[in-house]
Amino acid sequence: MTTVYILRHSQAFVSQQGNMNTKDSVQLINEKSPLSVYGEELAKKVSMNPEYNNIDIVYASNYVRAMATAKYFANNNNIKVNIDDRLGERVQGIISWDELPKDFEERQLTDETYKVGFGENQIEVRKRMEEVLDEIIKDNKDRRIVIVSHATAISFLLMKWCTIEYRKPYLFNGKEFFDGKWDYCTSFKLLFDDNNNLINIENIKC
Repeated sequence: MTTVYILRHSQAFVSQQGNMNTKDSVQLINEKSPLSVYGEELAKKVSMNPEYNNIDIVYASNYVRAMATAKYFANNNNIKVNIDDRLGERVQGIISWDELPKDFEERQLTDETYKVGFGENQIEVRKRMEEVLDEIIKDNKDRRIVIVSHATAISFLLMKWCTIEYRKPYLFNGKEFFDGKWDYCTSFKLLFDDNNNLINIENIKC
C-alpha cells in the first residue's frame, strides 16, 4: 500500500502585497510569491498533524509558496524537499490580470479544452500531473509521500478518478469526500494498492 498526501500550498504573500513596480511577467510573479506571515504559521501548524508523521519523501512544485509549505513537512521528518515543475499550477496564459475572463474559473473546470492565450487547458495539466504522480509512486512503492501543489492542478488530477463539478462536492465511487470549498493547505490522502490503483481518498482536516 502506497500513501500519498497531496495538498495545496499555504497562504501566499499576495494577501499582504501592496503596489508592485516590476518588469516580471504575471507568470513569474505568480511563481515567485512566497508565503504570508499567516501562511508560514499555518504551514507549520498543519505539518504537525500526527497524520504526517513518518513521511518518507516530500515533493513540491517549483513555485516558491509550494516549496515554502513543503519545507515544514520535510523538516519534521528530517528529509529534503524534491522539486518538480510538473506539479506547478495551471499556467493561465495572460500578460495582465485584466485579460482573465470573468467566467474563467467555471469554464476551465467544465470544458477540458478551454484555455486562454498561451496558457494550459485541463487536459494538459492533468497529463503532466498524472505523469509525475505515476513516477513518484513507481519510485516510492509502499512508502508515505507528501506532495505540495496547487488547487486547480490537484483538482484536474483528481478528475482522473473522481466526479468533480463546478461548485459541487467531489465524489469518489459515488461518495462525497470533499465539499469542494478549497482553503489553504487543503489536503487529500490517497491510498494506492500494489498495482497502483487508487482504492480510497479522503479529505484530511487541518
